[in-house]
Amino acid sequence: MLKPSRFSLLALVSLLVLGCSESTDSPTPPSEEEIADIARGIHERVITLDTHADINTSNFTHETNYTQNLDTQVNLPKMDAGGLDVAFFIVYTGQGELGPDGYRAAYENAIDKFNAIHRLAEEIAPNQIELAYNSDDVRRIIASGKKVAMIGIENAYPVGPDLSNIEKFYDMGGRYMSLAHNGHNQFSDSNTGEADGVYWHGGLSEMGRFAIKEMNRLGIMIDISHPSKDSIMQTLALSRAPVIASHSSARALTDHSRNLDDEMLLALKDNGGVIQTVAFGTYVSELRRAHWASGGDFADAPPATVSDFVDHIDYMVNLIGIEHVGISSDFDGGGGLTGWNDASETLNVTSELVRRGYTEEEIAMMWSGNLLRVLDEVQRIAEEIQSEA
Repeated sequence: MLKPSRFSLLALVSLLVLGCSESTDSPTPPSEEEIADIARGIHERVITLDTHADINTSNFTHETNYTQNLDTQVNLPKMDAGGLDVAFFIVYTGQGELGPDGYRAAYENAIDKFNAIHRLAEEIAPNQIELAYNSDDVRRIIASGKKVAMIGIENAYPVGPDLSNIEKFYDMGGRYMSLAHNGHNQFSDSNTGEADGVYWHGGLSEMGRFAIKEMNRLGIMIDISHPSKDSIMQTLALSRAPVIASHSSARALTDHSRNLDDEMLLALKDNGGVIQTVAFGTYVSELRRAHWASGGDFADAPPATVSDFVDHIDYMVNLIGIEHVGISSDFDGGGGLTGWNDASETLNVTSELVRRGYTEEEIAMMWSGNLLRVLDEVQRIAEEIQSEA
């Protein structure tokens, strides 16, 4: 069903722009200039949403902040230049020791990042950007002419041993959370266990299972981008709500433990969730991944491109359907490609999708529609759970 719609778009554009040919040959494909014009129109009409932009709180002060064109891949001038409407700013905490001191430091780090995001939206630039808590907020804020900030939590480690902190993080605007990052923790094994075969829990811990139920109850999307495969499969089986992979790509194309293999992708489809394809060089270019894994110098390997990135989108769309595929950058956290190296170049992604023959409706789904659908469903199921209680 998908491929005919893609080819029919190109055919229609050719007929409308170039006119009908007297020849019986196939219509001439649109030129690069025509593709650019089509992409610009689509890009202006759809809601563009990036699910993963890391932050440094030193860039969220009254003196130095995202109203300025800082040397960061994401800030308000770059979002304006590239037509990026929505950014999930990330409350990231690296994995540390389990225990009172480690948990205390992790919690303080998370709160510092929550406060920084609120400070930008509520004190520094309230006329330029606003924090959204649901999909209705997203549409309302964009209609007002402002950019949208949302919050994702990368690593549940700061929750510590106290699950009530999940609700605190929800109240502060957290709308997705991964149970683990690069390292096993109190909730879940990490994908990093694949390197040495050492795992702590065989997937989820008992506390991790309770955390999933609590996130379902509150309406927080569960992010499966960093945990181990066993943890991911157990999460998909346990969660009442659809989940997301906030920044991962297809392992069939790039053999990195952070990417999802076909079994995980098909399970994600059955769950109703979405994978946000990530623009990270070693996750979308097998050549760069293999070069990195062998200890090679990245300067000796061709850079990953927007075309490599959209190859992953094509693969996953064909495997699990366009309803389950989205877009993320991992900007300021290692992401960035030739052609989409910061938010100012966001239009280039839409241009490549048009070049591949995706329709405006399909592009709108991938840029934001699929993710917001999952958020709506997660929040609806949370209301059901709360009413049952």
